Amino acid sequence: MIRYLFNKIGYAFITLLGVITVIFFLFNKLGDPAKMMLGQNQSEEQVIAVKKKYGFDKPIGTQFLYYLNDLSPISFHSTRTTGHYTSLGINKYTYSKLFSTDKIAVVLKFPYLRESFAKQGKKVSQIIGETIPNTFVLALSAIIIAIILGVVFGIISALYKDTWIDKTIQVLSTFGMSVPSFFSAILFAWLFGFVLHKYTNLEMTGSLYELDDFGEKMSIQWKNLILPAIVLGIRPLAVVIQLMRNSLLEVLNQDYIRTARAKGLSEFKVIKNHAVKNALNPVVTAISGWFASMLAGAVFVEYIFGWNGLGKEIVNALNTLDLPVIMGAVLVIAIIFITINILVDVIYAWLDPKVKLS
Repeated sequence: MIRYLFNKIGYAFITLLGVITVIFFLFNKLGDPAKMMLGQNQSEEQVIAVKKKYGFDKPIGTQFLYYLNDLSPISFHSTRTTGHYTSLGINKYTYSKLFSTDKIAVVLKFPYLRESFAKQGKKVSQIIGETIPNTFVLALSAIIIAIILGVVFGIISALYKDTWIDKTIQVLSTFGMSVPSFFSAILFAWLFGFVLHKYTNLEMTGSLYELDDFGEKMSIQWKNLILPAIVLGIRPLAVVIQLMRNSLLEVLNQDYIRTARAKGLSEFKVIKNHAVKNALNPVVTAISGWFASMLAGAVFVEYIFGWNGLGKEIVNALNTLDLPVIMGAVLVIAIIFITINILVDVIYAWLDPKVKLS
């Protein structure tokens, strides 16, 4: 187990380094970061000063090394007082000094994602920290809906194979997989938030936390979670139904299921105690990928419903070319995706003893 985890962490590190490399060189080709920070009314002197302060006047390779140094929990910095990258004389992040020489200081810190271009002075980590909890709540709610309903309807579809019940569920699940999330979001917002508003009491837009009518305090509005969670959960729900149905049908044809039935166990106990657990393996694998993808896929859903999460923040950052926010958000999503994949491998092995961790 320990060797397996170390191998996985090693692969995760290589993958993350690849993601960092791609997003850094990709987004730094979009324009001059100094001009993006200053906006339209910048002078040449201001541009030069910003470039010097943030290291944008350095070669792209050197900037990349600086970026890696900012992201690394253990980083190296000059103890001299000139230049942007003098960690001991600047408050760009909080650190603990491990050791130092006359020229270099080695410090321990949290990864530094730099500051927003559009919201100057505000750290990217702060922006992500304020928005990702809302996205996490939305994604978790959507995946819970998908798991519960998907497993239930998948089991029903398998038990009533080739009947009108099975065919109806299959048609609906196929329709759910084929409809884009942004179209579903627009349709649900218009239908349940506008046309049927007096019956549903749901709004077309709204976030988890909203100011009261007097603008004095924030309050939780759980009803605003209903529509975006359902819309975000439609596609994984359809996938879970299909996977659960096909997997359960395959498991029910195994020899040990026939043995359990021959011993006189009721059909309910056979399905509950023997079939469902083994049929869940492909579902668990699919759900892991869907949950991580939801953090990225929630972009359109959050934007349409006005949900103040990481997805909506990414759209706003793209509109303003706020590169540090975009890069930081992509990195956070990548880390979450990698972490979930490792956890799912362990859960998969627990569900299926035949799978060995190596």
